[in-house]
Amino acid sequence: MMPMAAFSPRGESRGPWDRVLVTGGAGFLGSHLCTRLLDAGAGVDCLDNLSTGRAERVAHLSGRPGFRFLERDISEPGCADALTGPYDLVLHLAGPASPAARPDRPVEVLDTGSLGTRAALAVAGRDGARFLLASSPPVRPAPDGDAPDDADPVRPHSARAEAARFAEALVAAHAGAHGSNAGIVRLFTAYGPGMRTDCGGPPAAAIEQALAGRPVTVTGDGGRRHPLCYVSDMVDGVLLVAAGRSVRPVDLGGDEAPTALDIARLVIALTGSDSPLEFVEDTADGAVEPRPVTGFAREIFGWLPCVTWQDGLERTVAAFRGGSDPFPAAPTGRTTAERTGEWWA
Repeated sequence: MMPMAAFSPRGESRGPWDRVLVTGGAGFLGSHLCTRLLDAGAGVDCLDNLSTGRAERVAHLSGRPGFRFLERDISEPGCADALTGPYDLVLHLAGPASPAARPDRPVEVLDTGSLGTRAALAVAGRDGARFLLASSPPVRPAPDGDAPDDADPVRPHSARAEAARFAEALVAAHAGAHGSNAGIVRLFTAYGPGMRTDCGGPPAAAIEQALAGRPVTVTGDGGRRHPLCYVSDMVDGVLLVAAGRSVRPVDLGGDEAPTALDIARLVIALTGSDSPLEFVEDTADGAVEPRPVTGFAREIFGWLPCVTWQDGLERTVAAFRGGSDPFPAAPTGRTTAERTGEWWA
């Protein structure tokens, strides 16, 4: 593998990998990663069971040399055997990106975090590949000291938090016990073209509401801050960490944290919408939205977000208005091409 310094995540030079496996590759971030990796000269196997991903997100890649798509569940028995590789890098992004994605399927979420992570680690170990787990920020207590729901393993939305904790522990155990070249990135809020609009938070919900001409809802007094990271910056960070050998979890997220009110007002202005602001009750019970600590990513990997939240929102709104499918929800039915489950070459 090339030294990390030889790798440019923006694709100005060839990347250090010949073939990469991306689980959850038809998701929002996964599809952007597949595109960037192909642009950098790598072959990509995109694996997704399409429970929350969309095949349309990667359909534009189907004619490119080196790209293959397989509709499979990484946590299902035998899936790892179908991934013949060999791979230089395994990016494990499988699993819902937010509690709103699959709140009614906690067993699937837990299987992906446990069985799926174990299978992906086994594929990486077989090929001597670098393994990188895409995890979520750890749950933090509310200011009054009470833990939010996700901290209790039997409360609503807890499956995602428990799956993330177990997956991180499993990766760390493999690295410690087997010397695996395995790492973890904790991904904070990313946004951009192709993001879901049914996750309930800004900026996705605000954009969807404004374009539909509905009131743009703001929780509480609008003062809650939301750290935002444009998707191209997030992809840069993931690939820089992937090109290294760090085992320590690395936070990736935006340093800027505009308020919900600032986001809503800018979205209305950018869309030219007549949508009014509507202030609604804040049901978060005082829980603190986690903020990324990006010093390690900056100092060790040289990662620095370049797109301001204002510029990122302008690009995102332009993509939505230009007819790019925002993929508002997982599909209820699939096309014939999607149902085959075959590789696209």
